[in-house]
Amino acid sequence: MPEGLLTEIGAGFAHMSPWVAFGRLFAALVLGGAIGFEREIRARPAGLRTHMLVAMAACLFILIGQGLSDLGFGQGTERQVDPLRLIEAVTQGVAFLAAGIIFTSRGRVRNITTGASMWLAGAVGLGCGAGQVLLSGMATIMVIVVIAALGAVERRWGKPPRTEGDADTERADEA
Repeated sequence: MPEGLLTEIGAGFAHMSPWVAFGRLFAALVLGGAIGFEREIRARPAGLRTHMLVAMAACLFILIGQGLSDLGFGQGTERQVDPLRLIEAVTQGVAFLAAGIIFTSRGRVRNITTGASMWLAGAVGLGCGAGQVLLSGMATIMVIVVIAALGAVERRWGKPPRTEGDADTERADEA
C-alpha cells in the first residue's frame, strides 16, 4: 500500500495509538458483556450481545469524537465537536433502544431493569472511550451487584414466586 494511503487511513489515531483505542473498545466490550451476561442468564430480552454492542458503540462514538476534535474542526469557541453533545446523542440513542425493550402487558410494566442496564452499558462504553476504564469497571461491578444480589434478596424476601402461567408477566422491578 502507498504510504500516503496508510497515513490517511490512520488519521483518526492522531490522538492515541491504535492499541490504546483497541484496548478501550475491548474493555467496553468485556464490561458491557459482564452486564449483559446477568441479563442473559435470566433470559431477558436484551442480553449478552445487546449489552456488548451498546457499550462498544458508545465507546466508538467517543473515540471518533476525540479523533474529530484532534483533527482541528474549529478551535476554542468555534469548536464543532462538543463532547457534551456527543454524550447526549449517545445517551438518547441508547435510551431509545432501552425504551423499545420496556413495554406493558396485562397492565404491568415489563423489562425496566433490562432497559436501565442497557442505558448503563452505554454509560460504561462512554467511560471506556473517554479513558475512564477503571471508573467504568467499578460501575459495572456495582450494577451487577445491584441487579443480581438485590434481585436475589428481593426474590427471597419480597416477591411471590412465579408460577408457570406467570412466566411472561413480570413486575416493574423484574431484576
